[in-house]
Amino acid sequence: MTKEEMMRRAIVLSVDNVRNGGGPFGAVITRNGEVVATGVNRVTANNDPTAHAEVTAIRNAAQKLGTFDLSDCEIYTSCEPCPMCLGAIYWARLKKVYFANNKEDAKNIGFDDSFIYDEMALPREERKLPSEVLMRDEAQEAFRMWDEKKDKIEY
Repeated sequence: MTKEEMMRRAIVLSVDNVRNGGGPFGAVITRNGEVVATGVNRVTANNDPTAHAEVTAIRNAAQKLGTFDLSDCEIYTSCEPCPMCLGAIYWARLKKVYFANNKEDAKNIGFDDSFIYDEMALPREERKLPSEVLMRDEAQEAFRMWDEKKDKIEY
């Protein structure tokens, strides 16, 4: 399949998802020109704020391929990924992102992620969401154990 055919599939997923009570986002993950997995936005349908199309597609692809490392895969998404999805794409190590609508298009229909980008750039103490370091010394035990673990699978 061509890049355009893959993107068209992501777009069709987004349109069908709106018809089926979901958000206007669809994603397709491919490997060697073949579809591995798809995902659509089911945030409100599933009451899951992480159920974005890209995250769902990544979860489906990782499960199907039996690996968390999708570095030999690409993602086609109907809209430029939000900060959460972009983070998931980096963690999954996808080698390329193709998108149709951009973040300004999303903002124009009520999906404005700019506040998250703005917040992330601020020092922690200046962010609108209060955060507090609590019991760091105790939490360090798990990090020490991980650091010393000989048979860990790094990711």
